[in-house]
Parts: sequence; C-alpha cells; structure tokens
Amino acid sequence: MKRRAGEREKELKKKKLLEELGENRLPYVTPADADFHQLWKTKYSKLIFRKSDTVPEELHQMVQEGFLTLQKHNCFFQDLVRIKGKDFVTPVSRILIGNPGCTYKYLNTRLFTVPWPTEGYDIKYCSPQIHDACKALIRLNDYLHIEAVKALQGQNLFETKEIKDTTVIDREQNFATSLTEKGSVSKDQSSSCVPEDDYISLKNRTSYNLTLLNYMDPLQMLYLKQEPYFGMGNMAVSWHHDENLVERSTVAVYSYSCEGSAMEESNEQKLKGRDPAVWHVGLKVAWDIETPGLVIPLHQGDFYLMLDDLNMTHQHCVLAGFSPRFSSTHRVADCSRGTLEYIFGQCELALQNLQTDSDSMALSLKSLETAVVKQVEEIHNEVEFEWLRQFWFQGKRYLKCSDWWLKPMAKLEEFWRKMEIMTSLVLSEVGKEEQIEEQRNETISCFLLVLTERQRLRKEWTARCQSEAAESLPEDQKPECHPFWTDDECNMPLPYDLEEVIANLQNLVQWVE
Repeated sequence: MKRRAGEREKELKKKKLLEELGENRLPYVTPADADFHQLWKTKYSKLIFRKSDTVPEELHQMVQEGFLTLQKHNCFFQDLVRIKGKDFVTPVSRILIGNPGCTYKYLNTRLFTVPWPTEGYDIKYCSPQIHDACKALIRLNDYLHIEAVKALQGQNLFETKEIKDTTVIDREQNFATSLTEKGSVSKDQSSSCVPEDDYISLKNRTSYNLTLLNYMDPLQMLYLKQEPYFGMGNMAVSWHHDENLVERSTVAVYSYSCEGSAMEESNEQKLKGRDPAVWHVGLKVAWDIETPGLVIPLHQGDFYLMLDDLNMTHQHCVLAGFSPRFSSTHRVADCSRGTLEYIFGQCELALQNLQTDSDSMALSLKSLETAVVKQVEEIHNEVEFEWLRQFWFQGKRYLKCSDWWLKPMAKLEEFWRKMEIMTSLVLSEVGKEEQIEEQRNETISCFLLVLTERQRLRKEWTARCQSEAAESLPEDQKPECHPFWTDDECNMPLPYDLEEVIANLQNLVQWVE
C-alpha cells in the first residue's frame, strides 16, 4: 500500500509539472553552453564526471571484453516489471552481478545476483569466459569504490576550505595495474586526514555490493519514449531516482558505447541542444521547473559518480544515441531484507514454533499466541512472494551464467513447505472447540488477514505468469508459476486456492461471535 501511495504521489507531481509547462519546454544546458560549468558547480556539484583517458587502459580492456562475453553468451535479459498494476517488458536488457546471496529490487521485481568470484564461495560458472567477465566487473567495482572515496573526500575539502572545483579531482598516481589487483581500498589509503567515524561513513557509502549491467541497441527498438520536460529527445531510461539503496550512498556508472557501429557524432550542422547520435546522461532537480537541466555526453569508457544525496534530491535519465551501449551501474544496495542470510534467519525464526514428538514423530506447534501465529504466517508470505515466486518468475535465465542459486532456493522451498504444514496445524487447532473463545477469535481474525493476503497474491502472481507481456518473452525466460500444485497432489497439506479455507474461517468467526 505504501508503494502504491508513492506511485500515485509521483504521478500527481508529474501531471502538475506537465500542466504548468503546457506547450513550453524547460531549458537545459550541455558542455557547449557558456553557463554549463557554472550551473554544474552551483546546482549539480555532487555529480562527478571522469573521461575515459583517466581510467587504466588494462581495466577498460578487461571490462569491455567482459561486456561482449556476457552478450555473446546471451546473459542480458529484458525484465518483466510491474508499474501501476500492469506488467511491462523493459526496453533495456539487464543482468545483476554482485556479492553471493544478494538481491536488488526495482519496480516490484527482485533480481538475483550472478555472484562474482568471492573468497570462501564455491561458484561454478557455465564457462571460463563468464568467470572472467564477472572477475573483470569486481575489479571495476574495486576501482570505482576507491574513486568514490576520493571524490567524497574532495567534496569535504571543498565544502570546508573552498580550495577546489568539485567537478574536477585529478589523480596523482597511476592506478593501472595496482588498483585492478586489489580487493578494496585499505584504511591507510582512504583515511588520511579523515576521522575514524568519517572513514567508516565513507566506506559504508561507497562499498558497492552489486552492479546492474544494462545493454541496449536503440536502432533495434521499435519505439523509444520522448523526454517530456526539456525536449531532450529519445530516452533509453526515463527520469527516476535509483531505488533501494543505502541512504546517501554513491552510485557509480561506467559507460561503454560501441562506437563505430553507428555514427557517433551527427554530421548535421551544430545542433541546438544535445547531439541525438551520442548517448547522454540527463539530470534535473526533482520536481523543479526553475533550474535548467544538465546533459552530459557519454563516450566509450567514461564514468560518473552520483555522490551523497544527489540520487534523492535529483532525478536522472539516460538519453539514447545511435550506437549500442553497455553500462555497469555500481550500487550500495540496501540488503537489510534482501540477502539469503536475512531470509534464512527469518525461516529459522518461524520454524522455532514447530516441534516434533520424539516418539510418534508427529508435528505440532509450540504456541498458538496470536503474535506468534501472525509472525510465522507473515514470514511464510515473505518467503513465497518475495523469494520463491520472484525467482521462478524470471524463468531459467540465471542458468545461462551459473547454477549457484538452485541450492539455496531448494532449501528455501523446503522451509516454505514446513510453513505450509504449520498453517495447516493452525487451522486444525482453531477448529477445536476447547480453545478459549476470546483467544481463538483473536487468532482467527489475525490469521484470516494473512491468508486473505496470500490468496490475493497467489491470484496476482498466477495472472502475471500468463500475461501478454510474459508470453512475449523467449521460452527460456518465460515465467514459471512456482510453487504450484493441484488438489490431486497429496504431498501438500493445503490447497493452492485458499478460497474455501478462508470461507470456513469466516464462518467460524461468525459462529464464535
């Protein structure tokens, strides 16, 4: 409900902004404009941009080969996302790579990381080339982490002593080989002249745990949205804030447009505004019609950083050029509820209420207290709808890179099946007349709310798996409605369709009253 309210609020803001504009368009500036640098310094100072020649050539080569390898192995996928209750296939193809067991959720879709090589984890890749591609991306991740720490330190210097332009922080060392072989920035490197608390904050806000890779060939797209406020042209990605990030964390984006496969610069006379042949990143102050927008061209190997609260106070979009483009967007994802460690912990908590008789091996519940029942059933829903269904909704796509997720998902399903048994045990207990009426009524009422939500979500996910958008996907990417079972399957304690169970509970409440 909270998410839907947020979506409605955004729609109202967008509608109001467009009404205020009417037929007019807001101004925006590019590097060709005289006031570009002044606007950047005053209104967009937390955007840091680096040209490709500042990045070690060895790193460029590794990463760009990695992009092409992943594309060759068909590892980029269009996501089936949900916006305002409808399913859409994204125009951009993506793959999430990062720490093992991490996930990232956007537009009601949870993506699961293809794990990059990590010490202590046994990760089997489908080919040595995919292993090398993932290894290249963790090295890029390490490099961008160090650059982000330096940029934040530079901002602090600027804010306190006003001695440097925030948009330019020159490198003083050649990081070519050394940086690409280091796991992360050491404390000695990054904390000179930085207090301990500030160092921890810097590290937390720049320790990227995953990267969302994007690929798009604009010339293969039947239709691209037009940018609505400034008249900037074709958009690959609409105006947005990046979701589900650690507060005030830095986002780093490495861009690789396949120059040469299409005209990189327009041959027309000097255009007013941005060159439509070149990819750009656009920024604007969120829901503001006074401040001009900022548009920066992106060439092969450039990268930019969005520091501190820029992602909250501003919105950004990606404007399509003519050539195909890859990007690697490194994030400090908020994984407080999005890791295997978290969800396994939730399962352990729920299953504490299940006990086995040592003689008969019969299963029973330790407690029927309303709060305990509610907690277990909510975890049950979380495992089913935030993990199992989200994973299988994306078909077999992850098997193109690695089978790493299959074991933990099988384990989660095993826990979920035990929770189905726990639900059936609650139903059995509340049906017994010897229960204290007041307590039973309270438990049933609470239980009904969670089961009604489960029934609603099962219907929604079943419909999503059969939607027109889902049917349009390639066979190996089509959603699987899993878990699913019919009434004939005797290994499940409850039916898939809970309508009759809910009706019986409602009758029980009325009878008790």
